[in-house]
Amino acid sequence: MAVQWLCALSAALAWGCLASSSSSSSSHMAVAPPQDLQITDPGLLGALDVEWKPPRNVHTFSDCAVTYKLEYRNTGDRDWKVIFTRKLKFRVGFDLSRTAEVKVQTLLKGRCTDDMEVQSDWIYAAFQVPLQGKLESEVQNFHCIYHDWEYLKCTWQPGLLAPRGVHYGLYYWYEGLDQAAQCDDYIQDDGLNAGCVLQNLSQAEYKDLRICVNGSVAAAPLRPLYATLRLHNLAKPSPPKQLVVSMSAAEELRVAWSPPGRGTPPQCLEYEVQLAEEEEEEGEAEAAWASVSTQMETALTISRANRSRISCVRVRGRTNIFCADRGFWSEWTQECFSVPRKEDKQLFILIPVILSLSSSLLIFTLIGQCKKRSPTGKPSHAPVGC
Repeated sequence: MAVQWLCALSAALAWGCLASSSSSSSSHMAVAPPQDLQITDPGLLGALDVEWKPPRNVHTFSDCAVTYKLEYRNTGDRDWKVIFTRKLKFRVGFDLSRTAEVKVQTLLKGRCTDDMEVQSDWIYAAFQVPLQGKLESEVQNFHCIYHDWEYLKCTWQPGLLAPRGVHYGLYYWYEGLDQAAQCDDYIQDDGLNAGCVLQNLSQAEYKDLRICVNGSVAAAPLRPLYATLRLHNLAKPSPPKQLVVSMSAAEELRVAWSPPGRGTPPQCLEYEVQLAEEEEEEGEAEAAWASVSTQMETALTISRANRSRISCVRVRGRTNIFCADRGFWSEWTQECFSVPRKEDKQLFILIPVILSLSSSLLIFTLIGQCKKRSPTGKPSHAPVGC
């Protein structure tokens, strides 16, 4: 019996030592970082290709999954953007006016690591487009609006150090285009390109639209401007249509309108409704606008006081939070109407009464005059108009 107990104890100790050895080996397992990290520019206005090769010892980890953690940013950005991938090549976007920074590490997890994640060291790379010209030669006041989700209108002004006669060109790219394209509908000011209108951009919605505005002149090189746009955050709808205002018997103001139509998705709109009531201040009438609602519905009922004679309602729309992070308000659609005051209503009731009494008094007066002109006890046959 003692011999059997000793054998069992020996076997347990041996198994414990084996398990401890396995655990210790997995905890000290190391994986190498990726190799040959490179950043290349395919000429897509800021969409750069980042690629690398697997670590040298990756073939020894057949029982584990190998993943790569890619982090990237522009110099000066506070936070890194993170991507987990099993690919060896990824296309990411940068602002080419600043240095692009990239770092990649290997992640290992599976049976070979007892399902514990093992991380390699980082490898780093950077990329900078050679910048030409002085910063003050870059175009200024660059501004874009996506009108009715149908066309993008961008405008700019020449740079402070841009020489006379500079020729500006706008180039753009988004995922789906084989290569960068140039604007074919420029807005001109004194014969110079000062803006561009881009049509048929529905395929670029909810994607990064990359823009470059560059100038060329023989006198000196000019600094290009790079911008990344999101069309849904630049949308500006047309004003709401068919605004109708009516007053109920209960003195409630009923306002209804229709979406602007065109390319703006109606489910992507919210509306602001404002009411202006004329107030008497020191003998002068002043109208003050006050916001009464911001909503997605296209109708509203407003309870109002009777003290105002003239009132106006106006409505405008913009893209709501379900379709964009921000957007531009449309122009106002306005409708004015007239509502009598209580004093006016009382006056309208008194006027018929006063007219009736006045008519009766006039008739009695005429009858009295007729009686005075005729002989006593005899009717008068002379026409006196009564």
